[in-house]
Amino acid sequence: MSDAAKEEGVPLSRLVASAAERELRLRAGRAVVQEWQAEHGAFTPEELASARAEMAAADAEYLGGTETSAA
Repeated sequence: MSDAAKEEGVPLSRLVASAAERELRLRAGRAVVQEWQAEHGAFTPEELASARAEMAAADAEYLGGTETSAA
């Protein structure tokens, strides 16, 4: 893991803290989704497809790329 920190040019403690933060955010997100689905029912395939398309567009915008369509 120290090699990864060196490659990124960050202290190992920062790399570990970032990984832990990411994991905690993912867990919190999963908990919110599970809570919502328990109250409202499972997401439909159409809702999931729409969410994936929105996330892909946001990723493309953030990365400065162009939006691509994969249907």
